[in-house]
Amino acid sequence: MSVLVNVRGWLECDDQQLARIREIVEQDDPDRTYSGGWAFPPRQYNFVNWVLFGAQMRDHSVGWFLDRLRSVARIPASDEDNDLITGLFLVSHEVDGMSEWQVRDGTVVIQAASETYRFLNE
Repeated sequence: MSVLVNVRGWLECDDQQLARIREIVEQDDPDRTYSGGWAFPPRQYNFVNWVLFGAQMRDHSVGWFLDRLRSVARIPASDEDNDLITGLFLVSHEVDGMSEWQVRDGTVVIQAASETYRFLNE
């Protein structure tokens, strides 16, 4: 029996970054990976685009997802504001507990999640 991990979160980006995120996600075969967990709202509002992700995956696939997320985090700024992609993911591991993955500054920062989010695992 394998260990399950719930991954849930979102990214904030601009139009050009959104196009690049789509390219990265579409490189994976949705029938063979958890890439089907990505959601791109059909209509974005105002100046920020949102990309969502949610999936319950087997433990051995978490590294694959983290690699994709790191690729997304490295997408450069594309406008004069110099804004990089930001986001937040809560990762609940059946054995290791919950962690918080912050997408910021061109990387993914992983740390223990606040006890505030414990209700998500009950």
